[in-house]
Amino acid sequence: MIRYLSHKPLFRLSIFTVIFVAFSLPAAAFYERQGNEGYVELRGMIRGLGYCRRYPDNDMFFKDRSKCNIAGIMRLMMLTRIRDTLTMEVNAYQTYFSDNTVLDSFTLGAPLDVERSSALEWSFSDRRYIHMALDRLNLRWSKDRLDLILGRQPINLATTFYFSPNDFFAPFAAQAFYRVYKPGVDAIRAEVRLGDLSQLSLINVLGYDQDPDSDTGWSNRPTGNRSSYIGRVSTVFSDFEWSLLAGLVCDSEVIGGSLQGDLFRWLGIRAEGNLSNPDDPLQETTTEISVGLEHHWENSLDVRLEYFYHGSGLGEDYQYAALGAAPKAEKIAYLGRNYTALGVGYQFSPLLNGQMTLITNLEDSSSLCSFNVVYSLSNESELAVNLGVPLGKDPERYRIRSEFGLLSWSINAEVRYYF
Repeated sequence: MIRYLSHKPLFRLSIFTVIFVAFSLPAAAFYERQGNEGYVELRGMIRGLGYCRRYPDNDMFFKDRSKCNIAGIMRLMMLTRIRDTLTMEVNAYQTYFSDNTVLDSFTLGAPLDVERSSALEWSFSDRRYIHMALDRLNLRWSKDRLDLILGRQPINLATTFYFSPNDFFAPFAAQAFYRVYKPGVDAIRAEVRLGDLSQLSLINVLGYDQDPDSDTGWSNRPTGNRSSYIGRVSTVFSDFEWSLLAGLVCDSEVIGGSLQGDLFRWLGIRAEGNLSNPDDPLQETTTEISVGLEHHWENSLDVRLEYFYHGSGLGEDYQYAALGAAPKAEKIAYLGRNYTALGVGYQFSPLLNGQMTLITNLEDSSSLCSFNVVYSLSNESELAVNLGVPLGKDPERYRIRSEFGLLSWSINAEVRYYF
């Protein structure tokens, strides 16, 4: 939840001012040093974005018919290595949104609703939304065949690209094009190399209760009944990588697996899925499966097609309204049960790349078509333009008639600068 500048205002304002100045001076922020005992690397990036939205004509769901505004995200990243055994990673970000309705925008990729401790995050608001956080803060100890990582870190168990049912912690939305920085969660992870092509992963991710009085909506202390424990083993056989995973995710027992590889060195195949058995006897066991095919041509054209069976979704659109009213921690990313995603990418020139994604809910026949164009302005900067077109039945008073028909038309123009 957003807090107003009424509690310790001078202290918080001072923190904001220092970080804002640090992020706004890219020339002074960059630093790199290499020595016999290790190295230090300091990098950053700034994203400035302007966006416009056109909402469905429904006063029950939307107060405004259209809205245009601006947003910004700034990051400072440090990577330090001491000899060959110890590495420290820090990734801090600051966001600025001139309107809070942008918080659910898939184009920003800002980790604003990740289940993690609120102790490392701060929010400020006076008709504007300014948020600061440590997105990553972890230590990695490496020795022989063992890597041990402790702290806030990204956990990615996905194999498929658009729909990733095995990516349990802060996954990207299927329609997200910008995926450079995956949000971190509070975790302990051990990676054990069993052989040249085999690996064992042991993961413990801390869980948190909801706290409406905190800056993020989550408490600052972990709770045992929402913590996760996962073991995953992977190996390569017949030119395919195979993996099995099992454990406890929040309050559900989970078992699953994945595979990825090339068939005839032409067709890429990816698949992952899991079976989830909740601890609550009132909830049913669910199955999540995603299968994808892809091919990359020499002329830079690439096509990717995925199917997603979302066992915890709903098959009837008239149930969407009840699902949308569920508490935040119980909401799911996709409302339906069967989806497809078709993605096409092409490099028009060394400086210009284009992508298109079409996501379809097979239950209600609604779709979301997204277009993304990125132009390289220099070695350190780029311009991105994104267009989102929802296709589906508009809501009718309080009734949601299609999932993607509830979304707005959107266009975003963004400049990214790396230093």
